[in-house]
Amino acid sequence: MKTSEKKIVCIVQARMSSSRLPEKMMKPLAGKPNLEQVFRQLSFSKKINEYILATSVDLTDDILFQWAKGFNIKCFRGSLDDVLDRFYQAAKNSKADILIRVTGDCPLIDPKIIDNVIDLHLINKFDYTSNVDPPTFPDGYDVEVFNFESLEKAWKNANLNSEREHVTPYIRNHKEIFNIGNYESDKNLEHIRLTLDNEEDYELISLIYEKLYDEKSYISLDKLLNFLSENSKVLDVNKHIQRNLGYTKSLELDKKLKNE
Repeated sequence: MKTSEKKIVCIVQARMSSSRLPEKMMKPLAGKPNLEQVFRQLSFSKKINEYILATSVDLTDDILFQWAKGFNIKCFRGSLDDVLDRFYQAAKNSKADILIRVTGDCPLIDPKIIDNVIDLHLINKFDYTSNVDPPTFPDGYDVEVFNFESLEKAWKNANLNSEREHVTPYIRNHKEIFNIGNYESDKNLEHIRLTLDNEEDYELISLIYEKLYDEKSYISLDKLLNFLSENSKVLDVNKHIQRNLGYTKSLELDKKLKNE
């Protein structure tokens, strides 16, 4: 084990059937598939013991299973729509004590930030720790760390569509049950959008990889911010896009189902 006797497993959610940017997991960044760059960034973590790709049993995701097999990355396949169940089953199968949740649309995820969130979680013995509640890092740097027991409690009790289609809302919605921590940036950067969800996002992230990619290291947030300080106009391409649009739509569906 790298940092403790607890088994720390990072599960990356990914699917090919994105409605806003279809097949984005295989979109090339610096000559490699987006998903490969996600796992490459993650590989620089000093705290994570194991990495798993969690995708669906849908035929469209066969390509992701084959990709993981080719790179010797463990892959779990589960429900396409009940993502909480997919994540839980992957976690249970891995016998993890601590889970790190990252999504496949974050090819700029910073492993140092992940390790800092893990440290905060372990030192304070939180049930759930993130850097998104509230967010102070750029969209695309979201990290969630939680105990398997917390995940299992959510899996058993979550009933809302928004709590099944997404993994952690049940936990964040029940602060009276869970001991929750948040890791914050020294400077509020939540207005910066660096996630891969639309064509405009892809245009921006492709440019960043073109300028900053280095085969021997990862693209750190510090390195990226230095680049943006001299090239701030590049952020204009996607600044109009709402953060967490998928979750917002899930909440709207909750309201609709409640009123029916």
